[in-house]
Amino acid sequence: MRKKILVVDDEPSIAMLIEFNLKLSGYDVRCVSDGEAVFDMLRPFRPDLIVLDLMLPKMDGIQVCRELRKQNNAVPVIMLTALQDVTDKIAGLDNGADDYMTKPFSPQELVSRIQAVFRRIQSNPGTSDNTSYDIGRLNVRAEQREVYFDGKLIELTPKEFELLLFLCKHKGKVLSRQQLLHGVWDYHFLGDTRIVDVHISHLRDKIEKNARTPEYIMTVRNVGYKLLEPAMPESSFA
Repeated sequence: MRKKILVVDDEPSIAMLIEFNLKLSGYDVRCVSDGEAVFDMLRPFRPDLIVLDLMLPKMDGIQVCRELRKQNNAVPVIMLTALQDVTDKIAGLDNGADDYMTKPFSPQELVSRIQAVFRRIQSNPGTSDNTSYDIGRLNVRAEQREVYFDGKLIELTPKEFELLLFLCKHKGKVLSRQQLLHGVWDYHFLGDTRIVDVHISHLRDKIEKNARTPEYIMTVRNVGYKLLEPAMPESSFA
C-alpha cells in the first residue's frame, strides 16, 4: 500500500508544490489549510507522516504537534517554517516534531527526508530486538521501547528514544553529530546538527540528575557525544 502523507499549509502554492512532488514520488497525499483540520483527518485518512507548517490559522504547528503527542499519537512530523530564528525551530522539536525544514526549501530534499523516515521505520519495526541495556541506573528496553531510571518509567518522544537507543548500542564510543544524524535520522546528506543538540539536551533533562553536569551523555568538544557508565559508584548517590 502507498504511504499516506498529510500536508498542512495555508499557502495554496506551497501546498500544491509539495502535493505534486509527493504524488510524483508515489505517495497518497491529502492537503488541509489549518491546524484544526489535522484532527478531522486523522481517523478517516490515517496519515503515515505529516508535513506541518508552523504558521497556521486556528491552531499553529506547535499547538498541533503538542496535541498529537498529548494524545499519544506518534505519527512522524516534519515541520516547515519560514522563520530563521533557531528558537522557533527548537520549539517545534520541543513539542514533538521529528524534523524541521526552513522555507524556501527544495522539494527533492523534503522527499529525501520523508523517505529517510520511512526507511528508519521499516528497518526498526520494534519487535526484532529484545535487547535490554543496563547502564548505571538506566534500563533501556529496545523491544518495548521503554526507558526506566531507578525503576521509574521515563517518558520519551519516539525520536528521543531512538537517539538514546543508538547511544546505548555504541556505549563508550565517541559519535559525531553527523554520525548521529545518519544513524538516528538516516540523513545521507549534511543535515542541521542542531537537531542532534536539541534532542541531546532533552534527553539530559529526563535522564540526568543534573543536566548541566551530565553523568551519562557526555559532550566531546568539537566532535559530538558519547554515552558512559556513571563515573561515581552508585552507592555514592544515596
